[in-house]
Amino acid sequence: MLKKSVEILNLPVISITEGRELGTSKSLLIDAKNGVVAAITIEDEDWYRGVKLLPYSSVIAIGEDAVTITNSENILTLEDASDYETMLDANVRIIGTKAITKTGTIQGKVSEIFVGEGGRIEKCALVDENGGATEISADQISIFGKQVTVIDADVEAEKKTEELSAPEPAAEAAPVVEETPVVEEEPAAEAPVEEEPAVEEVVEEVVEETVEEAAPEIPVIEEPQETAESAADRATEERHRRFLLGKKVVRPVATASGFVIAEVGATVTEEILQKAKLANKIVELSMNVQ
Repeated sequence: MLKKSVEILNLPVISITEGRELGTSKSLLIDAKNGVVAAITIEDEDWYRGVKLLPYSSVIAIGEDAVTITNSENILTLEDASDYETMLDANVRIIGTKAITKTGTIQGKVSEIFVGEGGRIEKCALVDENGGATEISADQISIFGKQVTVIDADVEAEKKTEELSAPEPAAEAAPVVEETPVVEEEPAAEAPVEEEPAVEEVVEEVVEETVEEAAPEIPVIEEPQETAESAADRATEERHRRFLLGKKVVRPVATASGFVIAEVGATVTEEILQKAKLANKIVELSMNVQ
């Protein structure tokens, strides 16, 4: 499931094994060479002691309300983050950089990035000087720089090429007016008598035309195909399932109406997981087991 950067930032970071809020996601650390989000910087109450990083590979899920991880040990201090020093020094942000082609044509500014599975930057949104919006895939980008994002193809030229190659609607053919040849008058010949079609043939033609007009087109129903988003959601749900099964409930989990999903001391089973999923209480259940 693709996530915009704005959907990742300013969310609480939750440890699902400790039931703790460990800070807030503040920015994305970009690995420009490989075109991925390497880590998320975290701000907590001890922010003045230095940068703290959450490797993107340690993220269990990014939901609408929180980023979930296994435990607080997933978060690294600057002393433990030597592998990320080069990226911290480069400080590539992507958003706000000029998007320019290799031929030197500015296509606009990068206004947003879309992050996919494993932190890969799948595409970027551009805004030109006239406010027009365009999206380019990661395959079109050759360099993520600090001030400039270099793209392989002229996006505007590609758009025009597509417009030119699109088939134009067929114009209605003008009626052909045949010139009447001047014919010298000749003695009138007896006009041949045209035979009228048999009644049976006329009835048969009318019936065939009526059947053709009345026959409705049968729509072809395509079977729905699984999208990348649904596959990612299912993978996240499976990780939660494996983590929770067999755990003991330490605090009761109930719906707003008071229906008890899991009592204290209960062992998490498939039935409890199903109830929690239907009540949208998976995160709360995760925070109340051991």
